[in-house]
Amino acid sequence: MARPRLPAQAYTEGILEGNRYLLSRAITLIESQLASDNDLATEVIEALMPHTGRSIRVGITGVPGVGKSTFIENFGLRLLEKGHKLAVLAIDPSSQSTKGSILGDKTRMELLAQDARAYIRPSPAGRTLGGVAARTREALLLCEAAGYDVIFVETVGVGQSETVVRQMTDFFLLLMLAGAGDDLQGIKRGIMEMADSLVIHKADGENVNAAQKAQNQYKQALHLFPPPASGFFPKILLASSYQKTGLEEIWQCVQAFVQTTQQNGFWQQQRAEQARHWLHEQLVFLLKKGFFENEGLEQLLHLAEQDVIRALKSPQKAAMELYQAFLNKTMQ
Repeated sequence: MARPRLPAQAYTEGILEGNRYLLSRAITLIESQLASDNDLATEVIEALMPHTGRSIRVGITGVPGVGKSTFIENFGLRLLEKGHKLAVLAIDPSSQSTKGSILGDKTRMELLAQDARAYIRPSPAGRTLGGVAARTREALLLCEAAGYDVIFVETVGVGQSETVVRQMTDFFLLLMLAGAGDDLQGIKRGIMEMADSLVIHKADGENVNAAQKAQNQYKQALHLFPPPASGFFPKILLASSYQKTGLEEIWQCVQAFVQTTQQNGFWQQQRAEQARHWLHEQLVFLLKKGFFENEGLEQLLHLAEQDVIRALKSPQKAAMELYQAFLNKTMQ
């Protein structure tokens, strides 16, 4: 049985006081698909908006087996030592039967999860693009309001989801492995172009030489790309979570990026563009939701599907007719 919802003021006051329990309950609220929760969730987000925007948002992705969780834990612990408060929004693959997270990042980041200065929120990817939870943006804002000044958004892996994470973070970090096959061919060029830093992980032991070789390969490859709009040329770094090496250099890279982009105006421009994109994304979501939840269109949709399946009508014509029916109903 679901817990009863609290008044909006209880959520907002608790979050501003840094109450992790109420932060979790508020994120559960905004992730809810119940229509009855939408207005309350919107009220909470609106009240907290003036207290957001003060964190450094870092997107982290990487090829399977690269050790994202191990890296995030060790990198996160280093930031806590420096006095930061860290939130990790880790997007898990979803169970298709229960729709819940199946990897359990709190168990994979045990030391980080036990630290009161860190907050880890595993979220089921559900059916959203490439594993990015539908309400990750809102969860990020709530974490900022709760006082977390560094926020990691971890994706499931390399794929289309990287574009989505790029549109909600400031700094995009790509983790790679050396000697994992065709190094430069094993990752899409588009993802490399999005990265503000590329880190060769597990650069330790017998893998050091291979990591250094991969580092040189990626440096040469990046010179073939057009100059980034940020004005910050991506760094190719080496790191080992096992030996705790390279983590300081990565944070220095993040700080250099922040300083450069805030001075040249790209930081502010990117945040503004992300807000605009978020607006458009919400409009598409609400319009789609409004269409498929419209009971009056249910039968028309079913008939249109049958016509398309039997090739009696093109999908384009069927879609236009459904769209016109939707407009007519909304104007009544």
